[in-house]
Amino acid sequence: MKKIIALTIVTLFLISCSTVPITGRKRVNFVSDAEVLPMAFAQYKGFLEENKLSTNASKTKEIKDIGARISQAVDRFMRVNGMKAEADSYQWEFNLVEDETVNAWCMPGGKVVFYTGILPICKNSDGIAAVMGHEVAHAFAKHGQERMSTGQLQQLGGVAVAVATANKSAEQQQIWNTAYGLGSQVGIMLPFSRTHEREADRLGLVFMIMAGYNGEEAAEVWVRMSERAGGEAPPQILSTHPSNESRIADLKAYLPEARAHAKKFNAKALTSE
Repeated sequence: MKKIIALTIVTLFLISCSTVPITGRKRVNFVSDAEVLPMAFAQYKGFLEENKLSTNASKTKEIKDIGARISQAVDRFMRVNGMKAEADSYQWEFNLVEDETVNAWCMPGGKVVFYTGILPICKNSDGIAAVMGHEVAHAFAKHGQERMSTGQLQQLGGVAVAVATANKSAEQQQIWNTAYGLGSQVGIMLPFSRTHEREADRLGLVFMIMAGYNGEEAAEVWVRMSERAGGEAPPQILSTHPSNESRIADLKAYLPEARAHAKKFNAKALTSE
């Protein structure tokens, strides 16, 4: 039984590996869009019905316009790089919600929400584009699907631990289960989450530049975020996100490469038209 579970985990891991375009990172995803997208679209619709959209017409228009420009850049990239079917699966939508929470998010399939509370951190159109690019990148890289996949693998691992310790005392079983839960969370799930955030930062930087925005503003958004936080943050190893300082440094270091990518991809898109 233990061997069967271990073999199942390894098999699922191997057959579900694919590559994230641009970054080249190997990802694990055995959750299909057919499973995820209808659920995501329904949840997004429900969220909009239960939350208040902003009545600020100019800011709402700005969010929608910037979202459209960045999603069009992503769409062009996909269509000229053999990803037409994937491009067709996205249903891009951008809404500004009246909420003081400093946040924005994008569901699988391209459904984006900005909270009004993040706009002072964004400060300007380039700042909005930086956050928008980051959120769009999560959908582009299928981070939601990958999190679901790794969550299922984590559950299978828990089953394997339970089977392997079935003949041990209740106290020993609890120790093993606790050790596995803590180890898989700190050693696997949290690093996965930080990897997604860093990857979304980089992809988002490429996409915002492709859409014609100033990439230097991406790092400045995190400077302002850090100033707002006042240095209060959990240790990075225990966090779902990289530290503000590491994000600022990474975005600044990656900017030349992001500009080179954007130039190449835009040129390829123009050539194909």
